[in-house]
Amino acid sequence: MNLQFQYPEAFYLLGFLFLFIVLYIFYQFWKKRSIKKTGDPVVVNKLITNHSRIKTVLKFCLVLIAFGLGCIAVANPRKPDASSAEARKGIDLVIALDVSNSMLASDIAPNRLARAKQFISKLIDNLKDDRIGLIEFAGNAYLQMPLTFDQSAARLYVSSAGPGAVPTQGTSIGDALKKAEIAFGEESDRFRSIVLITDGETHDEDALDKAKELAGKGVMINTIGIGSPEGTTILDTATGGPKKDQAGQVVISKLNEQILQQIATVTNGTFVHLESAEAAVKTVMSQYTEIDKKALGDTSLYTYHSFYAWLVVPMLGLLLIELFIPDRKKTITPGSKKAKITDPIKAKA
Repeated sequence: MNLQFQYPEAFYLLGFLFLFIVLYIFYQFWKKRSIKKTGDPVVVNKLITNHSRIKTVLKFCLVLIAFGLGCIAVANPRKPDASSAEARKGIDLVIALDVSNSMLASDIAPNRLARAKQFISKLIDNLKDDRIGLIEFAGNAYLQMPLTFDQSAARLYVSSAGPGAVPTQGTSIGDALKKAEIAFGEESDRFRSIVLITDGETHDEDALDKAKELAGKGVMINTIGIGSPEGTTILDTATGGPKKDQAGQVVISKLNEQILQQIATVTNGTFVHLESAEAAVKTVMSQYTEIDKKALGDTSLYTYHSFYAWLVVPMLGLLLIELFIPDRKKTITPGSKKAKITDPIKAKA
């Protein structure tokens, strides 16, 4: 595994190095101008002859290097332990689940939504090495769970799915397909597929166009039809009776097989009228058996060896060195050998 940085955005801090250098240069110019304004430059320079420019520059360079090491340490260089996670082979699968009120119809017992959840649960049992994502939709679509290997989390999200999760009613299949495309992202090059579970009761004109667009990108959509073509009434949770439209007519919710068959056909997928969950899962999984599955490391399970300490220790060392380096020249004490040699009067004697 290659070295990586947990917080690469920390490298932007290195831009301050250039700022510090510019400020230091301006400070040196300001210092020279101040000396000129103080008086005769020759006299002033004699007064500050014990000041060492070389040591000042050295101290500044040490601070710059220490700051650079600190920035890299903040980025946290690390190396993943390959033995802590296995490379899995599989597909990226987004489940788009219809949670509109029509899914509460009971033309299949106990109701459409409960049967859909049963199907998803059995489908997850067969997705051993695949990443799973979940989208719930009605009038609008919402990404409930991004792609993950965590099957337990997937089951939890599916169990809590219901009409209350989506504020706007309807059946926006097109929006669900758009959100699924976003959920796939652009990083993985594995095979991508959508399992669309709905009664298909929609007037969404964008659904088929979006399906064709996804087909051009190699995405397969398998559609699962829930309900009966004859339809049934929908329970109105407000009144406790059958739901009625604005004209006072009882609403009959029917399975729209045509739109689901069209979406599956244009994406080389399959349409399944859900009656038996086991049979439906078998049909869907048969679509994926011949797919070339590429390996993908499950990085969520990695443990890492961090190397920031290797940078922090020398950073602190450089700061300590800078602290103890004086910015004055070494003074020659009277009576020393050097003083005797350089003293012109004693040299003549």
